Amino acid sequence: MLPDKVEKLCQRAVQAIAERDWEKAKQMYLMALGQRGDLPDVHYGLATVYFQLRELTSAAHHFREATRLDPQRAGAFVNLGAVLNLMAQYDEALTVLRKAIQLDPQRVEGFYNLGLVYRRRGQGDLAISAYKEALRLNPRMADAHLNLGNLYMEKGQPRQALVHYEEALKVRTGWDKAMDGLEAARDAIESDSQGGLAEQKAGSSAMNQPVARAAAAADADRVVDPVIHATFLTSLHQATVVSEEAGRLLGAIVGGEIEPVIQELSRALLHSHGSRGELDACLTKFETALGRMKAAHQTLKSSVARLEEIGERFPEK
Repeated sequence: MLPDKVEKLCQRAVQAIAERDWEKAKQMYLMALGQRGDLPDVHYGLATVYFQLRELTSAAHHFREATRLDPQRAGAFVNLGAVLNLMAQYDEALTVLRKAIQLDPQRVEGFYNLGLVYRRRGQGDLAISAYKEALRLNPRMADAHLNLGNLYMEKGQPRQALVHYEEALKVRTGWDKAMDGLEAARDAIESDSQGGLAEQKAGSSAMNQPVARAAAAADADRVVDPVIHATFLTSLHQATVVSEEAGRLLGAIVGGEIEPVIQELSRALLHSHGSRGELDACLTKFETALGRMKAAHQTLKSSVARLEEIGERFPEK
């Protein structure tokens, strides 16, 4: 809990932020900082104000202080990474954002900012993976759709770009940047189609021959980031373990319960001296074992479906 005087100063700073009076907010936080320099909330608030004032060096300093004083604060790491990206300090930005994602793998801003850094570094494939992870967490993130569209256009894949420009416009109707991208993607697709028709008319029989080789080369050059794909690989491993355990359980029930109770039931039916009570007991055992087998089979089906779902998100090049 904040000391009374510091808390009042922070409240006045928050009110100034609501009024977009950044200078006043800065002064309030600086006064609070003069009272207590060891409070991560004060450093975080001051860093946010410095960022709005575009005083990036000061913003980075106070976000660093917030992370030092509160090492579990994922949001401070995300914001520090965003500031470092704007300052072109890409290596440190990557380190900081990876830390943010480790602290909170569900924080969409972490993956989005990671995509921004990778794109600034010219690592388009890793940027695409990061944006896709952001969209998995928040499919309605218009900025991520726009950036994905732009990256696919740079890679000469206008059809993929088209999809993401359209998704961006579903979220943010009439967005100029997305509309411009959509128009450019349509023009590129139309140009590609006309070029393909011209080749056909010219009798180009090997038009699609290099596709398989190109796909193989793309796989050979696949870029994997240990942070972006850590969530995917962990999910895949967990789903595999569950499927394996479900399969073993099903096999154990069939071999250890179903088969013996069938043999027992057969003996009760074949031998006339078997009592009705014995037969009923065998039937009850059989129904119980059958129910366990059905439950295990359903678990196996569900785990296989989960594997298939994860497989559809296999990291692309």
